[in-house]
Amino acid sequence: MEVLKLVELKKYFGGVRALDGVSLTLEEGESVMLIGPNGAGKTTLVNAVSGYLRVDGGKIIFMNQDLTDTKPTERVRKGIVRSFQLANNFDKLTVYENILVAVMAKKQQHLKFTKVVDNYKEEFEEAEQVLNLFDLGDKAHEYITNISYGDRKLLDAAIAFTLGPKLIMLDEPTSGVATSEKDAVMKKITDAIQRTKVASIIIEHDMDIVFRYGKRVVVLHQGKIIADGTVEQIRRDEEVRRLLLGGIYA
Repeated sequence: MEVLKLVELKKYFGGVRALDGVSLTLEEGESVMLIGPNGAGKTTLVNAVSGYLRVDGGKIIFMNQDLTDTKPTERVRKGIVRSFQLANNFDKLTVYENILVAVMAKKQQHLKFTKVVDNYKEEFEEAEQVLNLFDLGDKAHEYITNISYGDRKLLDAAIAFTLGPKLIMLDEPTSGVATSEKDAVMKKITDAIQRTKVASIIIEHDMDIVFRYGKRVVVLHQGKIIADGTVEQIRRDEEVRRLLLGGIYA
């Protein structure tokens, strides 16, 4: 089933064509690694699909519905969820409490001291499921200030998953993460995506990570898609090698 269809998407900033007629389809459970040089339009694309930017032309079709002119909150309700490049968590709460807050917010609830704990059993279980999905169980009772930045990025992705997405978009989930942690972070994220069968778009700049964990790779350059294919097809693409890879991955 087709989850996302972008039709000739355009976004201009003055004379800069950040998105210049981008068309893309994404099937249920399909994962796309989105790559390109700085300023290629990657984050602009995610911002447009999530509703944080109003496009200047084209259409955003999600689950056969035209969401081009809808607000971000409406898109979240429909199942479009994204994370941001910088992890943004509640430092004075534990890992588990951060996830629980997100679950409660989704259900438009808040903890009431007059309500017995058993009445929150469903919310507690849901938070624990998401915690375990990202293999954060051993960090559950750690405060955010005591965990690594890699675990913070994992937590950021986990919080996005509390919203029950049909499409998850992650903006550079390994950015700022120590080299020694990158593989573990991306493996846990891709494992979670595969287990839940959620369609995904992942912006990534580390080509080692892209080639190790990518299946379908889409390359943006100057607001246009210049390549779309498997890792091997992208690795062999002459234009991509010239713009991004040089001779490193030849």
